[in-house]
Amino acid sequence: MVDLAGWVASLDAVVELIAGRFRRAEPRRRVGTYLRGLLAGLERKNGWTLAEHGGAVSPDGMQRLLRAADWDVDGVRDDLRG
Repeated sequence: MVDLAGWVASLDAVVELIAGRFRRAEPRRRVGTYLRGLLAGLERKNGWTLAEHGGAVSPDGMQRLLRAADWDVDGVRDDLRG
């Protein structure tokens, strides 16, 4: 049996760990939604499906996160490796 509460808490801890690597609050919030979408059992994972899964009406925010958000890529990598 999967401990869903433990899994959610672990994912929340990862999001909290890397959140400081994003300069603005909007991408900090969106990265958790993005990661949850990637880990969800969605049939397809693209901008639209990830946005819909996160409750957005369009993929614009997810696309902005991936395309234009100002974040410390190397810092996130180091955080996750640690």
